[in-house]
Amino acid sequence: MAAVVLRLLVRPRGSLWRIQSLTLHRRHHQTSRVGAHLLAGAGLLPPRNKGLQSRGLLHCEAEPAVEVDLKRLEGKDNGIMEVLMCRHKALNALGHVFVSQMQEVVSSLSSDSAVRVVIFRSLVPNVFCAGADLKERALMDNTESDLYVHGLRSLMTQIALLPSPTIAAVDGAALGGGLELALACDLRTAAHSAQMGLIETTRGLLPGAGGSQRLPRMVGITQAKELIFTGRRVSGQEAQEMGLVNRAVEQNQSGDAAYREALHLAREILPQAPIAVRMAKEAINRGVEVDISSAMAIERICYARVIPTRDRQEGMAAFIEKRPPCYTGE
Repeated sequence: MAAVVLRLLVRPRGSLWRIQSLTLHRRHHQTSRVGAHLLAGAGLLPPRNKGLQSRGLLHCEAEPAVEVDLKRLEGKDNGIMEVLMCRHKALNALGHVFVSQMQEVVSSLSSDSAVRVVIFRSLVPNVFCAGADLKERALMDNTESDLYVHGLRSLMTQIALLPSPTIAAVDGAALGGGLELALACDLRTAAHSAQMGLIETTRGLLPGAGGSQRLPRMVGITQAKELIFTGRRVSGQEAQEMGLVNRAVEQNQSGDAAYREALHLAREILPQAPIAVRMAKEAINRGVEVDISSAMAIERICYARVIPTRDRQEGMAAFIEKRPPCYTGE
């Protein structure tokens, strides 16, 4: 399966970089320079070595490592994007650099009309996301901690507002903020062996990045209260039984069974009319938050936006001509 990897926040290396446009190159290079400057100002990066710089051995400020990557699938999977979480040493903990890179990735996805489905997956074995970076949290005062959680909450909202369908592939532990990230996605697949839980009460906290609101909407109020009050962890199989995940599968030897199931699900979505799918997502997400009469009005508005599209005409023509439709997103 051909794939094109787009590296964000750090300057990519190798021949793959040549495929990207000059505009994207300049924007991301500037972003990485600003990010390094801010980190240095916060004392998170070592000061520049003037001696090395004077001898031409240091040409630029240190850049943060890649903790979140973006992969664009091609060929028959064109339109599927994968968000790759790869903070190996910290088990994808939600540190400042990780969150900043994730925000950049999600922002790029929200403005890309070629995106039809997004899969969030981890490249760290046995882990989806370990939640908040407690080592960073330990160094924060009350104000900084509040701002940090506000940033996490904003990120999860940003993910939830992506116009295209999103799928979280949970092949390992998704705890605290890690599960909140998965909850922000539209759909979830999980390995039976995966462990999930909003464990914040065991740390003297409560879910603060949307978990206390999204979980009850998925599994019901009483079930959500039990899970949050006890901080209990559930397996992927249990999560499917309670409606927390859509599909649960036995883990395979390569440890990516949930990802493979997510990819299979994405391929089921991919052939459908992209504008219709986006409008369906908007109608559902907005409609569940209001009374039924208001929800019907929202459905009508979303339906009206589909009527003038070429995809609708293609769908009708394909039905009459008894052939598969070919949607272009227009």
